[in-house]
Amino acid sequence: MIPHGADHMTVQSYDISASLPNFVLLFADDLGYGDLGFSAHPTSLTPNLDRLAAHGLRFTDFYSTSPVCSPSRASLLTGRYQTRSGIYPGVLYPGSIGGLPLNETTIAEVLKPLGYATAMMGKWHLGYGANGTYLPTRQGFDHYLGIPYSHDMGPCHNLTCFPPDVKCYGFCDVGTVTVPLMDGETITQQPVDFIHLEDAYSNFATEFIRSATQKRQPFFLYYPSHHTHYPQFAGWKSVGRSLRGPFGDALLEFDSTVGNILKTLKETGVLNNTLVFFTADNGPELMRMSRGGNSGLLKCGKGTTYEGGMREPAIAYWSGVIKPGVTHSLSSTLDILPTIAKLAGAPLPKVQLDGVDMIDILFNHGTGQRKAMFYYPVDPSEKYGVFAVRLGKYKAHYYTRGAAHSDTTPDQDCHFISPLRYHDPPLLFDLESDPSENYSLNVKDHPDMISVLQNIKDLKDSFEASMQFGESEIGKGTDPDLAPCCNPQCSPKPECCRCETSL
Repeated sequence: MIPHGADHMTVQSYDISASLPNFVLLFADDLGYGDLGFSAHPTSLTPNLDRLAAHGLRFTDFYSTSPVCSPSRASLLTGRYQTRSGIYPGVLYPGSIGGLPLNETTIAEVLKPLGYATAMMGKWHLGYGANGTYLPTRQGFDHYLGIPYSHDMGPCHNLTCFPPDVKCYGFCDVGTVTVPLMDGETITQQPVDFIHLEDAYSNFATEFIRSATQKRQPFFLYYPSHHTHYPQFAGWKSVGRSLRGPFGDALLEFDSTVGNILKTLKETGVLNNTLVFFTADNGPELMRMSRGGNSGLLKCGKGTTYEGGMREPAIAYWSGVIKPGVTHSLSSTLDILPTIAKLAGAPLPKVQLDGVDMIDILFNHGTGQRKAMFYYPVDPSEKYGVFAVRLGKYKAHYYTRGAAHSDTTPDQDCHFISPLRYHDPPLLFDLESDPSENYSLNVKDHPDMISVLQNIKDLKDSFEASMQFGESEIGKGTDPDLAPCCNPQCSPKPECCRCETSL
Protein backbone atom coordinates (compact mmCIF):
# COMPACT_ATOMS: atom_id res chain seq x y z
CA MET A 1 0.00 0.00 0.00
CA ILE A 2 1.07 3.63 -0.47
CA PRO A 3 2.45 4.92 2.84
CA HIS A 4 0.28 7.64 4.34
CA GLY A 5 2.13 10.92 4.47
CA ALA A 6 4.05 10.13 1.28
CA ASP A 7 3.05 13.53 -0.05
CA HIS A 8 5.23 15.15 2.62
CA MET A 9 8.36 13.34 1.44
CA THR A 10 11.20 15.34 -0.05
CA VAL A 11 11.14 14.86 -3.80
CA GLN A 12 14.58 14.17 -5.21
CA SER A 13 15.65 14.98 -8.74
CA TYR A 14 15.80 11.75 -10.67
CA ASP A 15 19.21 10.63 -11.94
CA ILE A 16 18.99 8.47 -15.06
CA SER A 17 22.55 7.29 -14.47
CA ALA A 18 21.42 5.63 -11.23
CA SER A 19 19.90 2.13 -11.15
CA LEU A 20 17.36 1.55 -13.87
CA PRO A 21 13.81 2.32 -12.72
CA ASN A 22 10.96 -0.18 -12.81
CA PHE A 23 7.68 0.54 -14.57
CA VAL A 24 4.15 -0.59 -13.76
CA LEU A 25 1.50 0.41 -16.30
CA LEU A 26 -2.13 0.03 -15.17
CA PHE A 27 -4.78 0.26 -17.89
CA ALA A 28 -8.50 0.06 -17.08
CA ASP A 29 -11.14 -0.92 -19.64
CA ASP A 30 -14.20 1.19 -20.59
CA LEU A 31 -13.71 3.37 -17.52
CA GLY A 32 -15.39 6.75 -17.46
CA TYR A 33 -13.94 10.09 -16.38
CA GLY A 34 -16.45 10.16 -13.53
CA ASP A 35 -16.20 6.55 -12.35
CA LEU A 36 -13.60 6.72 -9.58
CA GLY A 37 -13.70 7.75 -5.97
CA PHE A 38 -11.17 10.56 -6.44
CA SER A 39 -13.23 11.93 -9.34
CA ALA A 40 -16.17 12.30 -6.93
CA HIS A 41 -18.33 9.30 -7.77
CA PRO A 42 -20.36 8.95 -4.56
CA THR A 43 -20.51 5.14 -4.38
CA SER A 44 -17.34 3.88 -6.10
CA LEU A 45 -15.00 2.12 -3.71
CA THR A 46 -11.44 2.65 -4.98
CA PRO A 47 -9.20 3.23 -1.94
CA ASN A 48 -5.92 2.31 -3.65
CA LEU A 49 -6.50 4.43 -6.74
CA ASP A 50 -7.66 7.24 -4.47
CA ARG A 51 -4.37 7.05 -2.56
CA LEU A 52 -2.44 6.96 -5.83
CA ALA A 53 -4.23 10.16 -6.81
CA ALA A 54 -3.62 11.79 -3.42
CA HIS A 55 0.09 10.93 -3.30
CA GLY A 56 0.82 11.09 -7.01
CA LEU A 57 0.38 13.50 -9.90
CA ARG A 58 -3.19 13.52 -11.18
CA PHE A 59 -3.89 14.52 -14.79
CA THR A 60 -7.11 16.36 -15.65
CA ASP A 61 -6.52 16.58 -19.42
CA PHE A 62 -5.27 13.15 -20.46
CA TYR A 63 -6.41 11.40 -23.65
CA SER A 64 -6.50 8.05 -25.34
CA THR A 65 -6.28 8.05 -29.14
CA SER A 66 -9.49 6.15 -29.87
CA PRO A 67 -12.93 5.69 -28.35
CA VAL A 68 -12.65 1.88 -28.62
CA CYS A 69 -10.29 -0.84 -27.37
CA SER A 70 -7.83 -2.23 -29.94
CA PRO A 71 -6.65 1.05 -31.51
CA SER A 72 -6.21 2.74 -28.14
CA ARG A 73 -4.04 -0.18 -26.96
CA ALA A 74 -1.92 -0.06 -30.10
CA SER A 75 -1.21 3.64 -29.53
CA LEU A 76 -0.40 3.12 -25.86
CA LEU A 77 2.23 0.46 -26.57
CA THR A 78 3.79 2.05 -29.66
CA GLY A 79 3.54 5.82 -29.11
CA ARG A 80 1.94 6.09 -32.56
CA TYR A 81 -1.58 6.82 -33.73
CA GLN A 82 -3.44 3.66 -34.69
CA THR A 83 -3.71 4.90 -38.26
CA ARG A 84 0.03 4.35 -38.68
CA SER A 85 0.03 0.77 -37.37
CA GLY A 86 -3.17 -0.26 -39.17
CA ILE A 87 -5.25 -1.05 -36.08
CA TYR A 88 -8.46 0.36 -37.54
CA PRO A 89 -11.39 0.43 -38.21
CA GLY A 90 -12.98 -0.90 -35.04
CA VAL A 91 -11.45 -3.74 -33.04
CA LEU A 92 -9.89 -7.16 -33.54
CA TYR A 93 -11.88 -10.36 -33.01
CA PRO A 94 -10.98 -13.94 -31.99
CA GLY A 95 -10.66 -15.04 -35.61
CA SER A 96 -9.04 -11.87 -36.98
CA ILE A 97 -6.38 -12.56 -39.56
CA GLY A 98 -4.40 -9.42 -38.71
CA GLY A 99 -2.96 -7.93 -35.54
CA LEU A 100 -0.44 -5.40 -34.31
CA PRO A 101 2.31 -5.67 -36.97
CA LEU A 102 5.45 -7.32 -35.67
CA ASN A 103 7.57 -4.51 -37.05
CA GLU A 104 5.89 -2.09 -34.64
CA THR A 105 7.98 -1.52 -31.51
CA THR A 106 6.23 -1.87 -28.16
CA ILE A 107 7.30 -0.46 -24.80
CA ALA A 108 8.43 -3.97 -23.84
CA GLU A 109 10.65 -4.15 -26.92
CA VAL A 110 12.15 -0.74 -26.09
CA LEU A 111 13.13 -1.98 -22.62
CA LYS A 112 14.28 -5.55 -23.26
CA PRO A 113 17.67 -4.63 -24.80
CA LEU A 114 18.50 -2.89 -21.52
CA GLY A 115 17.99 -6.11 -19.58
CA TYR A 116 14.44 -5.54 -18.37
CA ALA A 117 12.18 -8.41 -17.37
CA THR A 118 8.83 -7.85 -19.05
CA ALA A 119 5.41 -9.25 -18.21
CA MET A 120 1.79 -8.66 -19.05
CA MET A 121 -1.43 -9.87 -17.46
CA GLY A 122 -4.97 -9.21 -18.64
CA LYS A 123 -6.53 -8.08 -21.90
CA TRP A 124 -4.29 -7.98 -24.97
CA HIS A 125 -6.76 -7.29 -27.81
CA LEU A 126 -4.07 -6.68 -30.42
CA GLY A 127 -4.50 -9.89 -32.33
CA TYR A 128 -4.08 -13.64 -31.98
CA GLY A 129 -3.50 -14.77 -35.55
CA ALA A 130 -2.34 -18.05 -37.05
CA ASN A 131 -0.45 -20.08 -34.42
CA GLY A 132 -0.46 -17.13 -32.02
CA THR A 133 1.43 -14.84 -34.40
CA TYR A 134 0.45 -11.63 -32.62
CA LEU A 135 0.46 -12.67 -28.97
CA PRO A 136 2.30 -10.54 -26.37
CA THR A 137 5.12 -13.11 -26.25
CA ARG A 138 5.87 -12.18 -29.88
CA GLN A 139 5.83 -8.48 -29.02
CA GLY A 140 8.50 -8.20 -26.32
CA PHE A 141 6.85 -9.73 -23.26
CA ASP A 142 8.71 -12.54 -21.48
CA HIS A 143 5.62 -13.63 -19.56
CA TYR A 144 1.90 -13.41 -20.30
CA LEU A 145 -1.21 -14.49 -18.43
CA GLY A 146 -4.52 -13.36 -19.81
CA ILE A 147 -7.25 -13.30 -22.40
CA PRO A 148 -6.05 -12.38 -25.91
CA TYR A 149 -9.09 -10.23 -26.70
CA SER A 150 -12.13 -8.73 -25.00
CA HIS A 151 -13.82 -11.06 -22.52
CA ASP A 152 -17.26 -10.41 -24.02
CA MET A 153 -16.14 -11.95 -27.34
CA GLY A 154 -17.63 -15.34 -26.61
CA PRO A 155 -20.89 -16.76 -25.23
CA CYS A 156 -21.20 -15.69 -21.60
CA HIS A 157 -24.84 -16.10 -20.58
CA ASN A 158 -24.24 -19.58 -19.17
CA LEU A 159 -21.07 -18.65 -17.27
CA THR A 160 -20.75 -17.49 -13.66
CA CYS A 161 -19.59 -13.91 -13.14
CA PHE A 162 -20.23 -13.48 -9.42
CA PRO A 163 -20.15 -16.04 -6.63
CA PRO A 164 -21.70 -18.26 -5.66
CA ASP A 165 -23.54 -18.85 -8.95
CA VAL A 166 -24.71 -15.50 -10.37
CA LYS A 167 -24.70 -15.79 -14.14
CA CYS A 168 -23.13 -13.18 -16.37
CA TYR A 169 -25.30 -10.23 -17.27
CA GLY A 170 -26.38 -10.32 -20.93
CA PHE A 171 -25.46 -12.66 -23.76
CA CYS A 172 -22.18 -11.29 -25.24
CA ASP A 173 -21.14 -12.73 -28.60
CA VAL A 174 -22.54 -16.02 -29.82
CA GLY A 175 -21.35 -18.55 -32.37
CA THR A 176 -17.70 -18.36 -31.39
CA VAL A 177 -15.43 -20.22 -28.99
CA THR A 178 -15.68 -19.56 -25.28
CA VAL A 179 -13.14 -17.13 -23.87
CA PRO A 180 -9.71 -18.74 -23.25
CA LEU A 181 -7.11 -18.04 -20.59
CA MET A 182 -3.55 -18.17 -21.85
CA ASP A 183 -0.30 -18.74 -20.00
CA GLY A 184 2.34 -17.63 -22.46
CA GLU A 185 1.18 -19.19 -25.71
CA THR A 186 -0.67 -22.11 -24.13
CA ILE A 187 -4.39 -22.17 -23.45
CA THR A 188 -4.74 -23.37 -19.86
CA GLN A 189 -8.48 -22.87 -19.44
CA GLN A 190 -11.45 -22.52 -21.78
CA PRO A 191 -13.86 -21.06 -20.80
CA VAL A 192 -12.12 -18.84 -18.29
CA ASP A 193 -13.16 -19.00 -14.64
CA PHE A 194 -14.18 -15.39 -13.96
CA ILE A 195 -14.56 -15.92 -10.23
CA HIS A 196 -10.89 -16.76 -9.66
CA LEU A 197 -9.36 -14.86 -12.58
CA GLU A 198 -8.33 -11.74 -10.68
CA ASP A 199 -6.71 -13.79 -7.91
CA ALA A 200 -4.63 -15.50 -10.60
CA TYR A 201 -3.56 -12.11 -11.96
CA SER A 202 -2.66 -10.82 -8.52
CA ASN A 203 -0.53 -13.90 -7.83
CA PHE A 204 1.11 -13.60 -11.24
CA ALA A 205 2.08 -9.96 -10.56
CA THR A 206 3.45 -10.79 -7.10
CA GLU A 207 5.56 -13.67 -8.37
CA PHE A 208 6.90 -11.63 -11.29
CA ILE A 209 7.91 -8.66 -9.15
CA ARG A 210 9.50 -10.87 -6.49
CA SER A 211 11.42 -12.88 -9.08
CA ALA A 212 12.77 -9.78 -10.82
CA THR A 213 13.83 -8.10 -7.60
CA GLN A 214 15.54 -11.23 -6.31
CA LYS A 215 17.54 -11.27 -9.54
CA ARG A 216 18.18 -7.51 -9.19
CA GLN A 217 16.65 -7.12 -12.62
CA PRO A 218 14.69 -4.00 -13.63
CA PHE A 219 11.16 -4.84 -14.74
CA PHE A 220 8.16 -3.65 -16.72
CA LEU A 221 4.71 -4.93 -15.71
CA TYR A 222 1.76 -4.11 -17.98
CA TYR A 223 -1.68 -4.74 -16.50
CA PRO A 224 -4.49 -3.97 -18.97
CA SER A 225 -7.45 -5.02 -16.86
CA HIS A 226 -10.76 -6.48 -18.07
CA HIS A 227 -12.47 -4.25 -15.51
CA THR A 228 -14.85 -2.53 -15.91
CA HIS A 229 -15.83 -3.77 -19.38
CA TYR A 230 -19.16 -5.54 -19.78
CA PRO A 231 -20.00 -8.18 -18.58
CA GLN A 232 -18.72 -7.16 -15.18
CA PHE A 233 -17.40 -9.91 -12.91
CA ALA A 234 -15.79 -10.22 -9.48
CA GLY A 235 -14.68 -12.90 -7.03
CA TRP A 236 -15.44 -13.62 -3.41
CA LYS A 237 -13.25 -10.85 -1.98
CA SER A 238 -15.14 -8.07 -3.79
CA VAL A 239 -18.69 -9.25 -4.44
CA GLY A 240 -21.31 -7.32 -2.52
CA ARG A 241 -18.78 -4.95 -0.94
CA SER A 242 -19.53 -1.82 -2.93
CA LEU A 243 -22.69 0.27 -2.85
CA ARG A 244 -22.64 0.49 -6.64
CA GLY A 245 -23.74 -3.05 -7.39
CA PRO A 246 -22.00 -5.35 -9.91
CA PHE A 247 -20.18 -2.52 -11.67
CA GLY A 248 -18.88 -1.23 -8.35
CA ASP A 249 -17.80 -4.71 -7.25
CA ALA A 250 -15.85 -5.19 -10.49
CA LEU A 251 -14.20 -1.80 -10.04
CA LEU A 252 -13.30 -2.66 -6.46
CA GLU A 253 -11.70 -5.91 -7.63
CA PHE A 254 -9.50 -3.98 -10.06
CA ASP A 255 -8.58 -1.55 -7.30
CA SER A 256 -7.71 -4.46 -4.98
CA THR A 257 -5.26 -5.88 -7.51
CA VAL A 258 -3.68 -2.44 -7.79
CA GLY A 259 -3.33 -2.47 -4.02
CA ASN A 260 -1.68 -5.90 -4.06
CA ILE A 261 0.82 -4.72 -6.68
CA LEU A 262 1.71 -1.67 -4.59
CA LYS A 263 2.04 -3.81 -1.46
CA THR A 264 4.44 -6.14 -3.28
CA LEU A 265 6.51 -3.19 -4.53
CA LYS A 266 6.82 -1.97 -0.96
CA GLU A 267 7.62 -5.39 0.50
CA THR A 268 10.33 -6.04 -2.07
CA GLY A 269 11.92 -2.65 -1.39
CA VAL A 270 11.49 -1.22 -4.89
CA LEU A 271 8.56 1.17 -4.37
CA ASN A 272 10.90 4.18 -4.42
CA ASN A 273 12.44 3.03 -7.70
CA THR A 274 9.20 2.35 -9.58
CA LEU A 275 7.05 4.60 -11.74
CA VAL A 276 3.42 3.51 -11.50
CA PHE A 277 1.18 4.96 -14.21
CA PHE A 278 -2.58 4.51 -14.33
CA THR A 279 -5.09 5.41 -17.06
CA ALA A 280 -7.79 3.78 -19.23
CA ASP A 281 -8.43 2.88 -22.86
CA ASN A 282 -11.63 4.78 -23.66
CA GLY A 283 -14.80 6.11 -22.14
CA PRO A 284 -17.75 4.25 -20.62
CA GLU A 285 -20.18 2.06 -22.54
CA LEU A 286 -23.23 4.13 -21.74
CA MET A 287 -25.58 1.80 -23.64
CA ARG A 288 -25.31 -0.53 -20.64
CA MET A 289 -26.89 2.19 -18.47
CA SER A 290 -25.95 1.76 -14.79
CA ARG A 291 -23.82 -1.25 -15.77
CA GLY A 292 -21.80 0.78 -18.26
CA GLY A 293 -19.88 3.42 -16.35
CA ASN A 294 -20.09 7.17 -16.02
CA SER A 295 -18.33 9.95 -17.92
CA GLY A 296 -19.03 12.53 -15.23
CA LEU A 297 -19.39 16.05 -16.60
CA LEU A 298 -18.02 15.05 -20.01
CA LYS A 299 -20.22 14.67 -23.07
CA CYS A 300 -21.15 11.18 -24.35
CA GLY A 301 -18.87 8.15 -23.99
CA LYS A 302 -17.42 5.14 -25.79
CA GLY A 303 -17.50 5.19 -29.58
CA THR A 304 -17.63 9.00 -29.90
CA THR A 305 -15.04 11.73 -30.33
CA TYR A 306 -16.72 13.88 -27.72
CA GLU A 307 -14.73 14.32 -24.50
CA GLY A 308 -16.48 11.44 -22.74
CA GLY A 309 -15.21 8.99 -25.35
CA MET A 310 -11.48 9.76 -25.18
CA ARG A 311 -10.62 11.87 -22.13
CA GLU A 312 -9.50 9.61 -19.29
CA PRO A 313 -8.46 9.73 -15.66
CA ALA A 314 -4.69 9.35 -15.25
CA ILE A 315 -2.18 9.26 -12.40
CA ALA A 316 1.62 9.13 -12.24
CA TYR A 317 3.02 7.90 -8.92
CA TRP A 318 6.65 7.55 -7.89
CA SER A 319 7.25 7.63 -4.17
CA GLY A 320 9.79 10.29 -3.22
CA VAL A 321 10.44 11.27 -6.83
CA ILE A 322 7.25 12.73 -8.32
CA LYS A 323 5.79 15.50 -6.20
CA PRO A 324 2.05 15.01 -5.50
CA GLY A 325 -0.35 17.42 -7.13
CA VAL A 326 -2.63 18.06 -10.08
CA THR A 327 -1.62 18.94 -13.62
CA HIS A 328 -3.78 20.48 -16.32
CA SER A 329 -1.10 19.92 -18.96
CA LEU A 330 -2.33 18.25 -22.12
CA SER A 331 -1.07 14.64 -22.26
CA SER A 332 -1.85 11.33 -23.94
CA THR A 333 -1.26 7.59 -23.90
CA LEU A 334 1.00 8.35 -26.88
CA ASP A 335 3.43 9.99 -24.47
CA ILE A 336 4.01 6.98 -22.22
CA LEU A 337 6.50 5.16 -24.48
CA PRO A 338 8.76 8.24 -24.98
CA THR A 339 8.61 8.95 -21.24
CA ILE A 340 9.58 5.42 -20.24
CA ALA A 341 12.34 5.35 -22.86
CA LYS A 342 13.78 8.63 -21.55
CA LEU A 343 13.72 7.46 -17.93
CA ALA A 344 15.40 4.16 -18.80
CA GLY A 345 17.91 5.78 -21.15
CA ALA A 346 16.65 3.65 -24.03
CA PRO A 347 16.81 4.74 -27.68
CA LEU A 348 13.49 5.55 -29.32
CA PRO A 349 12.19 3.42 -32.18
CA LYS A 350 13.39 4.69 -35.53
CA VAL A 351 9.90 5.47 -36.82
CA GLN A 352 7.56 8.45 -36.81
CA LEU A 353 6.35 8.81 -33.22
CA ASP A 354 3.33 10.85 -32.21
CA GLY A 355 4.20 10.87 -28.52
CA VAL A 356 6.41 13.28 -26.59
CA ASP A 357 7.99 12.65 -23.21
CA MET A 358 6.27 13.94 -20.07
CA ILE A 359 9.46 14.57 -18.07
CA ASP A 360 8.75 18.30 -17.57
CA ILE A 361 5.23 17.51 -16.36
CA LEU A 362 6.24 14.68 -14.03
CA PHE A 363 9.23 16.29 -12.35
CA ASN A 364 8.61 20.02 -12.66
CA HIS A 365 4.81 20.13 -12.87
CA GLY A 366 5.50 22.07 -16.04
CA THR A 367 3.41 22.60 -19.15
CA GLY A 368 5.05 19.76 -21.08
CA GLN A 369 5.65 19.44 -24.80
CA ARG A 370 2.21 18.42 -26.07
CA LYS A 371 0.31 21.31 -27.60
CA ALA A 372 -2.44 19.47 -29.45
CA MET A 373 -4.53 16.30 -29.57
CA PHE A 374 -6.17 14.82 -32.65
CA TYR A 375 -9.40 12.86 -32.34
CA TYR A 376 -9.92 9.98 -34.75
CA PRO A 377 -13.27 8.16 -34.93
CA VAL A 378 -13.71 4.40 -34.60
CA ASP A 379 -13.35 4.13 -38.40
CA PRO A 380 -10.65 6.64 -39.42
CA SER A 381 -10.11 7.28 -43.10
CA GLU A 382 -7.99 9.50 -45.28
CA LYS A 383 -11.20 10.85 -46.82
CA TYR A 384 -12.48 12.44 -43.62
CA GLY A 385 -9.28 12.75 -41.60
CA VAL A 386 -9.49 13.70 -37.94
CA PHE A 387 -12.93 14.51 -36.55
CA ALA A 388 -11.71 17.03 -33.99
CA VAL A 389 -8.59 18.86 -32.82
CA ARG A 390 -7.69 20.22 -29.42
CA LEU A 391 -5.13 23.04 -29.34
CA GLY A 392 -4.44 24.41 -25.89
CA LYS A 393 -7.79 24.88 -24.21
CA TYR A 394 -9.81 25.00 -27.44
CA LYS A 395 -11.39 22.06 -29.24
CA ALA A 396 -12.77 22.25 -32.79
CA HIS A 397 -15.18 19.59 -34.11
CA TYR A 398 -15.05 19.23 -37.89
CA TYR A 399 -17.27 16.16 -37.80
CA THR A 400 -19.56 14.79 -35.10
CA ARG A 401 -21.43 11.50 -34.89
CA GLY A 402 -23.17 9.43 -32.24
CA ALA A 403 -22.46 5.77 -31.45
CA ALA A 404 -24.40 2.70 -30.32
CA HIS A 405 -21.96 2.39 -27.40
CA SER A 406 -23.28 5.71 -26.09
CA ASP A 407 -27.01 5.07 -26.57
CA THR A 408 -29.62 5.48 -23.79
CA THR A 409 -28.31 8.81 -22.46
CA PRO A 410 -30.63 11.84 -22.50
CA ASP A 411 -28.26 13.62 -24.90
CA GLN A 412 -29.41 12.74 -28.43
CA ASP A 413 -26.02 13.77 -29.88
CA CYS A 414 -24.54 10.64 -28.30
CA HIS A 415 -26.92 8.15 -29.89
CA PHE A 416 -26.31 5.88 -32.84
CA ILE A 417 -29.12 7.60 -34.75
CA SER A 418 -27.20 10.88 -34.62
CA PRO A 419 -25.69 10.90 -38.12
CA LEU A 420 -22.33 12.06 -39.37
CA ARG A 421 -22.39 15.84 -39.55
CA TYR A 422 -19.83 18.14 -41.13
CA HIS A 423 -19.39 21.52 -39.45
CA ASP A 424 -18.23 24.58 -41.37
CA PRO A 425 -17.17 26.55 -39.47
CA PRO A 426 -16.21 23.90 -36.93
CA LEU A 427 -17.95 23.71 -33.57
CA LEU A 428 -15.55 25.39 -31.18
CA PHE A 429 -15.45 24.88 -27.41
CA ASP A 430 -13.35 26.28 -24.58
CA LEU A 431 -12.70 23.09 -22.61
CA GLU A 432 -11.40 24.91 -19.56
CA SER A 433 -14.64 26.82 -18.98
CA ASP A 434 -16.92 24.33 -20.73
CA PRO A 435 -15.57 20.75 -20.45
CA SER A 436 -19.08 19.40 -21.14
CA GLU A 437 -19.02 20.86 -24.69
CA ASN A 438 -22.35 22.58 -24.16
CA TYR A 439 -21.69 26.06 -25.54
CA SER A 440 -20.14 26.41 -28.96
CA LEU A 441 -18.31 29.68 -29.53
CA ASN A 442 -19.93 31.28 -32.57
CA VAL A 443 -17.38 33.33 -34.52
CA LYS A 444 -20.06 35.98 -35.19
CA ASP A 445 -20.33 36.60 -31.47
CA HIS A 446 -16.64 35.91 -30.77
CA PRO A 447 -14.63 37.40 -33.68
CA ASP A 448 -11.41 36.80 -31.75
CA MET A 449 -12.00 33.08 -32.33
CA ILE A 450 -11.35 33.44 -36.07
CA SER A 451 -7.59 33.39 -35.49
CA VAL A 452 -7.95 30.43 -33.10
CA LEU A 453 -9.80 28.44 -35.76
CA GLN A 454 -7.18 29.34 -38.35
CA ASN A 455 -4.38 28.14 -36.08
CA ILE A 456 -6.23 24.88 -35.49
CA LYS A 457 -6.85 24.43 -39.22
CA ASP A 458 -3.19 25.02 -40.04
CA LEU A 459 -2.18 22.46 -37.43
CA LYS A 460 -4.76 19.96 -38.70
CA ASP A 461 -3.62 20.36 -42.31
CA SER A 462 0.03 19.87 -41.34
CA PHE A 463 -0.73 16.81 -39.24
CA GLU A 464 -2.88 15.15 -41.89
CA ALA A 465 -0.25 15.82 -44.55
CA SER A 466 2.28 13.94 -42.39
CA MET A 467 -0.02 11.00 -41.63
CA GLN A 468 0.71 7.82 -43.53
CA PHE A 469 -2.07 5.29 -43.08
CA GLY A 470 -0.80 1.77 -42.60
CA GLU A 471 -2.58 -1.16 -44.19
CA SER A 472 -5.71 -1.94 -42.20
CA GLU A 473 -5.09 -5.06 -40.11
CA ILE A 474 -8.76 -5.32 -39.24
CA GLY A 475 -9.60 -4.97 -42.93
CA LYS A 476 -7.84 -8.29 -43.56
CA GLY A 477 -10.99 -9.97 -42.27
CA THR A 478 -11.59 -12.99 -40.07
CA ASP A 479 -11.24 -16.75 -40.30
CA PRO A 480 -13.22 -18.80 -37.74
CA ASP A 481 -10.49 -21.45 -37.78
CA LEU A 482 -8.06 -18.93 -36.27
CA ALA A 483 -10.09 -18.51 -33.08
CA PRO A 484 -8.08 -20.00 -30.19
CA CYS A 485 -9.13 -23.52 -29.24
CA CYS A 486 -7.46 -25.67 -26.60
CA ASN A 487 -8.33 -28.78 -28.65
CA PRO A 488 -7.60 -27.54 -32.17
CA GLN A 489 -8.37 -30.84 -33.88
CA CYS A 490 -11.71 -31.39 -32.10
CA SER A 491 -15.18 -31.39 -33.64
CA PRO A 492 -17.73 -29.90 -33.75
CA LYS A 493 -16.45 -26.40 -33.16
CA PRO A 494 -16.91 -24.14 -31.34
CA GLU A 495 -18.61 -26.29 -28.68
CA CYS A 496 -15.73 -28.77 -28.40
CA CYS A 497 -13.17 -26.12 -27.43
CA ARG A 498 -13.15 -26.78 -23.69
CA CYS A 499 -10.41 -27.44 -21.16
CA GLU A 500 -11.45 -26.76 -17.61
CA THR A 501 -8.61 -26.57 -15.10
CA SER A 502 -8.40 -24.74 -11.80
CA LEU A 503 -6.51 -21.46 -11.61
